Amino acid sequence: MLAVISKGEIYGYEMIERLQEYGFTMVSEGSIYPLLLRMKKEELVTTRVITSTSGPKRKYYSLSPKGENELQQFKERWNELSVSVSKLLD
Repeated sequence: MLAVISKGEIYGYEMIERLQEYGFTMVSEGSIYPLLLRMKKEELVTTRVITSTSGPKRKYYSLSPKGENELQQFKERWNELSVSVSKLLD
């Protein structure tokens, strides 16, 4: 989710749609919103509320500096894991 948010400010329902576009078809509101709340509490994201022209106000999420750092660390760990798995499978 941090990677999706890193591409630009996004609101909750849009996050669900974006994750589904990437192939995460089992994603639902019941799983996304608690994770967004947790990321907010851990200060990985910042939020701002914007009035919508088509419905209720929307809470937009952006990466905080701490979130950017966490994403970078995740990418590094993922690359290390990917290399190890590739070696194992070769």
